[in-house]
Amino acid sequence: MRSGLSRTDIQPRLRDLVTRLYQNIPTGIGKGRTDLRLNRQELSRVLGRGAAWAVEKGMGVSEDLEYLEENGCLEGARPDLVSDKAYQRGRNQLGTLGSGNLFAGIQYVAEIYDPTAATALGLFSDQVTLTLHSGSRGLGHQVCSDHIRIMVEAAARYGIELPDRQLCCAPIQSPEGRDYLGAMSAAANFAFANRQVMTHWARESFMQALHLGPSQANLEVVYDVCHNIAKFETFEIDGRHRRLCIHRKGATRAYPPFHPETPERYREVGQPVLIPGDMGRYSYVLVGTERAYSETFGSTCHGAGRRLSRKQAKKQTRGRSLLDELEREGVVVMAAGMATVAEEMPEAYKDVAAVVDVVEGAGISRKVAQLKPIGVIKG
Repeated sequence: MRSGLSRTDIQPRLRDLVTRLYQNIPTGIGKGRTDLRLNRQELSRVLGRGAAWAVEKGMGVSEDLEYLEENGCLEGARPDLVSDKAYQRGRNQLGTLGSGNLFAGIQYVAEIYDPTAATALGLFSDQVTLTLHSGSRGLGHQVCSDHIRIMVEAAARYGIELPDRQLCCAPIQSPEGRDYLGAMSAAANFAFANRQVMTHWARESFMQALHLGPSQANLEVVYDVCHNIAKFETFEIDGRHRRLCIHRKGATRAYPPFHPETPERYREVGQPVLIPGDMGRYSYVLVGTERAYSETFGSTCHGAGRRLSRKQAKKQTRGRSLLDELEREGVVVMAAGMATVAEEMPEAYKDVAAVVDVVEGAGISRKVAQLKPIGVIKG
């Protein structure tokens, strides 16, 4: 999200803002707010409607949906194919951040590489932004677990040899394939709704901590992209337009200028691409390109990737005060537990700047702006 605020506007109350975000957006495994509890019928509506469900409940505005991939709802979702256990796990997790590498980050625009694209995206120098990184939570994890068991058996039945159980699969048009896509689409809609609810609570947090009205904070969605999803998209293959199932794992969509699914506001510069880094250095905003559309099915990378395992990261942080180190660098961090902070320390990740330079050099994304963190909440 972009705001109408500059870094100097929030710096005196930065800690209050981080605290308010931490209070309003539940973090950690299994955490949820007591004022948002869904019965099965209502959760089924979420799985079918996606982010639109949240907007209809007053958590956001209709304009938000224009800036979400697929407008925040995958067609073909089958809530009836989601297991009872997945429903139970997701019942209290809507509007929650989770743990691990998931985060909410207050950042500012540190550098602009493409002024024209930055203007189209509503970004300006020293502007305060907010990034939310979360997904379908325990519900999505359970959908995956349920279908791994089914797919392992299906792969053997269809004569598919698996080098690893985690690569189990089935033909798209098989009963197992169709059922998985329906359940996975329902989980994706939960993720869209989850981020929309957190967007609403983030807006409230800014207004509460900074004593501002909605028009003063002016928090608007730049874009919402998926990075672990399979869905049908149309591409030209050998001169023919074909509907393909595109699976992006650790990758994100990067549609070019003038693509019909690129929001009108961004039509001349391309779809925004968000590539988060670590909580101590920087993240990037890019836009998609024609080359990505023709060579990588409109895809680019999602992040930097780990350099150290979680165990190695914990070992390297022994005897260190990471929160103090980060605060000395100008980053206020609040987390449910120090174990996650240790696992997610900046040095655990590759330098995302080098990764971004590679994808730009390959022509599959174009840099627009660099964002630097000043406040982070984690599970």
